[in-house]
Amino acid sequence: MAPPNPFDIASEGIRTLRAFGQRIPGAGDVLARPLSDAVKHRTVMITGASSGIGKAAALEIGEAGGIILLVARRKDQLEEVKSEIESSGGTAHVHPADLTNMDDIDRMCAEVLERHQTVDILVNNAGKSIRRSVDRAYERFHDYQRTMQLNYFAAVKLILDLLPTMRERKSGHIVNISTIGLQMNTPRFSAYVASKAALDAFSRSIGPEVINDGVHITTVYMPLVRTPMIAPTKIYDRFPTLTPQEAGHMIAEAIRKRPKRIATALGSLGQLTYAIAPGAQDLVVNRAYHLIPEGDQKQPDHEPTPEERAFLRATRGVHW
Repeated sequence: MAPPNPFDIASEGIRTLRAFGQRIPGAGDVLARPLSDAVKHRTVMITGASSGIGKAAALEIGEAGGIILLVARRKDQLEEVKSEIESSGGTAHVHPADLTNMDDIDRMCAEVLERHQTVDILVNNAGKSIRRSVDRAYERFHDYQRTMQLNYFAAVKLILDLLPTMRERKSGHIVNISTIGLQMNTPRFSAYVASKAALDAFSRSIGPEVINDGVHITTVYMPLVRTPMIAPTKIYDRFPTLTPQEAGHMIAEAIRKRPKRIATALGSLGQLTYAIAPGAQDLVVNRAYHLIPEGDQKQPDHEPTPEERAFLRATRGVHW
């Protein structure tokens, strides 16, 4: 047996130190490579890519040189996004699929693997949100079923279909778009937050299994973003939000830095306070629940009070 090559040992050691360093808060900004180096010539599948956050992320990553695989139900809208990416010099492919249908996910993934051999980066962005207090959901169990179907089961099915080739190639990155609501325990979102919590737990459990195969998993605890998903809830018209471009950039940064998690300072503070004093956090969040009205889907219940305005500014990005 030939003796180990010292250059190979040194190279592997540098890669290990770099990967470890990127997981230290703050170090990722210094050690992470540019976005173009992270995505150039790599296939990046983005679900929910026809509009909003997914579209914005696809445009930024495509411009940086990634080969974008656009996934959503509407082929015509995906073709429009593809044209925008190509007009800026990027490369994109359209792969329509109904992510609420597990058989259609299998079909789409088989088609993708046959055509592109692998998916280097999977962005689980497609999602469904429902804003409804639990006392209005006693007869609406289907709300919980349909959010789990898209937000959890679809994402897990995609991972199960694409993960084997990532592990075989010893390289892969899965980016799951979660919510700040999971950190803040926001009321009225029991169906949505629960579905995101399930995906978070799944990812945290398999993460240690796949890291040795060069597969990394990042969770982005996304704050409120002004997208078509929140448009029907008119009360959000007065909420401070991120733009889709800002949210898309968070995804690009997740790909560039490859950390375990990306969160806002407020979200991290919420997670910390719940770990230290969960009862006290419940009291604060309960105040928000009573301060912010349930709201009709078509228009808010009333003009915001000064206290409500101040609270929304202080908790920017939280979907109360």
